[in-house]
Amino acid sequence: MSANDPFARLPEAASFTVTSTTITDGAAWSPEQFSGLSGVPGGKDVSPQLSWSDAPEGTKSYAVTVYDPDAPTGSGFWHWAVADIPATVTELPEGAGDDSGSALPEGAFQLPNDARAARFIGAAPPAGHGPHRYFVVVHALDVESIGVQTDATPAVLGFTMAGHILGRAILTATAETSA
Repeated sequence: MSANDPFARLPEAASFTVTSTTITDGAAWSPEQFSGLSGVPGGKDVSPQLSWSDAPEGTKSYAVTVYDPDAPTGSGFWHWAVADIPATVTELPEGAGDDSGSALPEGAFQLPNDARAARFIGAAPPAGHGPHRYFVVVHALDVESIGVQTDATPAVLGFTMAGHILGRAILTATAETSA
């Protein structure tokens, strides 16, 4: 595992609170959050439940991202990106990141991840590659709509959000696949 921090070169942002019934900060993902689509035995590609509070004043919307900076790609791997979550929403249920996105709040949408699927795809670190970190982040934004197209990449979302982030709430999960 590398020590790279995906937020080290981004503008500073206030922190706020995110909790989950399916993620314990610093602990391994449960089998449900591993990728069955990628062939991990027992994987189910179920997005985690998230609840957040104490976002900075002026928050007008949220985005949620799940990113693995330890993927052997040179650019990490985006597992999930949701944009335009209304400021009145402070929770996503487990499984909201399925193919339909029907459990997402009205107006919110999923962008295609690095597997080019507009849904949550679970962890699938290469066998024997060591532990990977998965940054699960709720971004508090100063705009009601971030203005990206529904087929934009999570990297484009991140670039577009950079000047609009008021705060970040972060949980980190881990995963490893035995050799």
